[in-house]
Amino acid sequence: MLYFAYGSNMHWGQMKQRCASARFVAVARLPEHRLAITRKSRRRLCGTADVVPEADSEVWGIVYDIAGEDLALLDGFEDGYRREKKAVLVADDAQSVEAWIYVAEKEDSPPRPNALYKRLMLEGAKHWGLPETYLAYLDGIEAAED
Repeated sequence: MLYFAYGSNMHWGQMKQRCASARFVAVARLPEHRLAITRKSRRRLCGTADVVPEADSEVWGIVYDIAGEDLALLDGFEDGYRREKKAVLVADDAQSVEAWIYVAEKEDSPPRPNALYKRLMLEGAKHWGLPETYLAYLDGIEAAED
């Protein structure tokens, strides 16, 4: 099953720990959306990433192929999110593929992400070679003081 990761699951080490079957498929982008911090994770106790509709924006991330049983395990890690199918565009050829994506239950005043969460997102994005402008965007996310 194809899964589009845009938050801390872009980090290969974390993803392999959570889903042993995970295989990299492609760098991709979700058009007409932007990355935002919209909820507090009960697991991490900090703000975590989400996608929200926004014209002329895009969220970059990673498409993984994972086994169905691992997707069910991932649901447990993604507490406070619901899984939806969305069309994402593969970076190399702009081919559209359907992938599962997690969308958060939004909160009115979520906290900022902590330094570890931000580091996982940024290291994952760098590892997979996401565009420099998007890396700068992620780097610009303000983290909470630890």
